[in-house]
Amino acid sequence: MRLRFPKSMPTYPKTVLPIAVSVGGLALFLIFASLLLVYQPVGTKVSGYFYNVDQATKTGIASSNNETNISKKRVNDTDRERKIVDSSTNAPVDSGTNTTVDLGTNTTVDLDTDKAVEIDTNKAVEIDTNKAVEIDTNKTVMDTNTTIDLGPSKNADSGAKKIVDSGCDLYDGKWVHDPAGALYSNNSCPVLTQMQNCQGNGRPDKDYENYRWKPTKCDLPRFDPKKFLELMRGKTLAFIGDSVARNQMESLLCILWQAEVPVNRGNKRMQRYSFRSTSLTIIRIWSSWLVRVTSEKFDFAPEGVDKLFLDAPDGTFMDALPTIDVLVLSSGHWFAKKSVYILNNEIVGGQLWWPDNSRKKKIDSTEAYEISVATIMSSLVTNPDYKGLTVVRSYSPDHYEGGAWNTGGSCTGKVKPATDGELVESGFTRTMHDKQVTGFKHGIKKKTNKSRAIFMDITKPFSYRHDGHPGPYRSPDPNKLTKRSADGRPPPQDCLHWCMPGPVDTWNEFLMEVIRRDFEVHDS
Repeated sequence: MRLRFPKSMPTYPKTVLPIAVSVGGLALFLIFASLLLVYQPVGTKVSGYFYNVDQATKTGIASSNNETNISKKRVNDTDRERKIVDSSTNAPVDSGTNTTVDLGTNTTVDLDTDKAVEIDTNKAVEIDTNKAVEIDTNKTVMDTNTTIDLGPSKNADSGAKKIVDSGCDLYDGKWVHDPAGALYSNNSCPVLTQMQNCQGNGRPDKDYENYRWKPTKCDLPRFDPKKFLELMRGKTLAFIGDSVARNQMESLLCILWQAEVPVNRGNKRMQRYSFRSTSLTIIRIWSSWLVRVTSEKFDFAPEGVDKLFLDAPDGTFMDALPTIDVLVLSSGHWFAKKSVYILNNEIVGGQLWWPDNSRKKKIDSTEAYEISVATIMSSLVTNPDYKGLTVVRSYSPDHYEGGAWNTGGSCTGKVKPATDGELVESGFTRTMHDKQVTGFKHGIKKKTNKSRAIFMDITKPFSYRHDGHPGPYRSPDPNKLTKRSADGRPPPQDCLHWCMPGPVDTWNEFLMEVIRRDFEVHDS
């Protein structure tokens, strides 16, 4: 029996097969895509690619009238979900910079160095103040001591690739007791002027050497002589000004002497010390007022009286400017001495000298000081051959109580820094400081060269150090008077200069930190 098959079969099975394959492939694709989304959200990838917003916080900077306000924008929900949290601190981590953001203190902590950096203080930055002064159109001043050179056609904004930590205000702080003591002894420094050798002159107390300045928001590094010599390798540091400039220069030499004995190549006109290990040269040039002085007769001022040309810098050091890398200026106290003030070739005032009461003085000694500071600063910042750093050390406070230096003033018996309740503020010191600041700001407005200028404001911190002066211990004479007489008169004393070792050594700790900050920014 023969089996017969149909002549043709239905065609629908051939149609179902490709459909089934397609459905199965789609199902596999959906399963794969779902797994992919679990591990890598598409929204994150796309937003990161197009907008680069894959970060925990955004910072906006608004500028108006010399003020820069820094504020944080609110983080949206999407960003908040994408934060990485440090399990040890519960703080969000910026994966792009490897830092954690402390939302309570507005600081970031570098996870590589463990250092905290303040990024938002919610305070406006005042550009034109006594402490932050713009001295170059291409530079943005960050604080008292540091300028950042942005270069041509660059902006200081939150998108900058390089961020320089400008540190903190070195001059806001307090004196703390430091049992480590001084950086040297009076017997270990052969260049110490005898009048400032308080221990060698018989001063009975010594604890005034055991106080260090502690800034409120950071640390002032203890002076390291070897690091300073390396910092200043191949450079020339000049102290120019009065006897207080000499006081600071000798303090620095005494500190450095502990690491290396310098070679003295100076003369009467210019003291010069060279350190062979790093070719650092330290010089000092005497200039009582920093402006041109003559004792010759001028108009109605007779010969023999010092006459100050307030609008002309002292030429004794201007010729040396091209060779100077760091210049430290000191002035102010000689404006209390007998002198005549000349401005625009006209006698405009005098100190302890005025021949005719019918003539009217146009300026007093404090105003003359302001003009002199403006003159010297404008001369420095416009000199085409000068490219160095100028450090203007602010007016050094004296502590004569009960009178002036020549009228029975005294600092006898002061053995520790003053407390806030003990602080006796000097109106004259405050005025001289303010005049100096004003003159500094006016002078640097004329800047045309590549030099930098910094105002090292030691006046307020050192107003507390009435214990740091020689007082009656000005000489080794065993018969010198050191106590008040029976009628209460104080012995002759020096409440202007500073004991060595003593508080004046802190000026050079300030100086080293100021130079380090400037070099770090300038070299970069």
